[in-house]
Amino acid sequence: MFENLSDRLERSFKILKGQGKITEINVAETLKEVRRALLDADVNYKTAKDFTEKVKEKALGQDVLNAVKPEQMMVKIVHDELAILMGGTATDINIKGNPAVILMSGLQGSGKTTFSGKLANMLKSKRGKSPLLVAGDVYRPAAIEQLKVLGEQIGVPVYSEEDNKNPVKIAKNAIQYARQHGRDLVIIDTAGRLAIDQQMMDEIESIKNAVNPQEILFVVDAMTGQDAVNTAKEFNERLNFNGVVLTKLDGDTRGGAALSIRSVVDKPIKFVGTGEKLDAIDVFHPERMADRILGMGDVVTLVEKAQEQYDEEEARRLQKKIAKNQFDFNDFINQIQQIKKMGNLKDLASMIPGVGKQIKDLDFDDDAFKGIEAIIRSMTPQERTNPEILNGSRRARIAKGSGTDVQEVNRLIKQFDETRKMMRKMTSGGGKQVMRNMRRR
Repeated sequence: MFENLSDRLERSFKILKGQGKITEINVAETLKEVRRALLDADVNYKTAKDFTEKVKEKALGQDVLNAVKPEQMMVKIVHDELAILMGGTATDINIKGNPAVILMSGLQGSGKTTFSGKLANMLKSKRGKSPLLVAGDVYRPAAIEQLKVLGEQIGVPVYSEEDNKNPVKIAKNAIQYARQHGRDLVIIDTAGRLAIDQQMMDEIESIKNAVNPQEILFVVDAMTGQDAVNTAKEFNERLNFNGVVLTKLDGDTRGGAALSIRSVVDKPIKFVGTGEKLDAIDVFHPERMADRILGMGDVVTLVEKAQEQYDEEEARRLQKKIAKNQFDFNDFINQIQQIKKMGNLKDLASMIPGVGKQIKDLDFDDDAFKGIEAIIRSMTPQERTNPEILNGSRRARIAKGSGTDVQEVNRLIKQFDETRKMMRKMTSGGGKQVMRNMRRR
């Protein structure tokens, strides 16, 4: 995401490369390119103009330290202003109430139904809530069915009344149902249209007035750029929503919606959808997004994703096995599963500083581990536990069973042996202290 914007901004900063100091002339030239980059990313014109004016004011008002190059100073100023433009800091969702009610709004195709499932899953697993999903789109039977499928996948009940065509009554009945069945969170999916119309706006406003939700979220497809911002403005005038959700941020988005929406409607972006899977949802952190736009990576989010899969008891068990040189292919494949749960591989790699630019043209296959898994699963339980017995005939059988060749099997076993040696070194001597320090954090 934002690859084109990142490239354009990087090129604009090169104007200052080699310059001894920041001057009004080289700043003007740099910011001219920055403004073009923002407009090309479909950022609102007034937003782009105001942004570059603020950057100019700060750049010319600062004495560049001897240790800091003008180019680096400009990157720092643009980074800070980007973070402010997108809201400054993350904004939490209000889920106080018994039950707390969240009303979803947005056009058809924006991803409301899928996001409702993702949000329910997130608040259930990370906040300990007991959600109830409500099928409030009475016009599309497919929307009701989709919500039921999502609910089944995440273990969350779905309230629907297939014969009732009054979404206001359905919403009120659902809240009563939640109270009776001990559900402390109600998420109401609503109908959308391909474009804004009076009937849709009247309907969702009636639902809002009837259930008085703690939170109204406006869901918008990030790939629609300025159209998303214009739609947000109209919804906000009628609903005065609490926050924005940007879906499909993993797609070929230019970034206009993410960069413009806060300044136009003065409402925070609270969540982003980053993929099809039901755990592909992130809290929106403006400062981290600014890091990623400027190619600085996002180590904090990467660590958080790793910690979500981190099991302290399992880590202790694994450390003991590594210390005794008993780390085997069962442990190896378990670690692969943990990495896969963290999300899209290219997205994860782009969070490492300096890596995003290097891999932008590479096609990352999310099934990159498929060959490795096939080889390991073609081993017998004894072979996985005791890799030392993998002689030539066993390797030939494994290659045949996994649809690979002997060279690939040999390569994997060699890499496994090298990994095991390295891990053992980490658990001895100074490595032990490093691991103890990591656990304390």
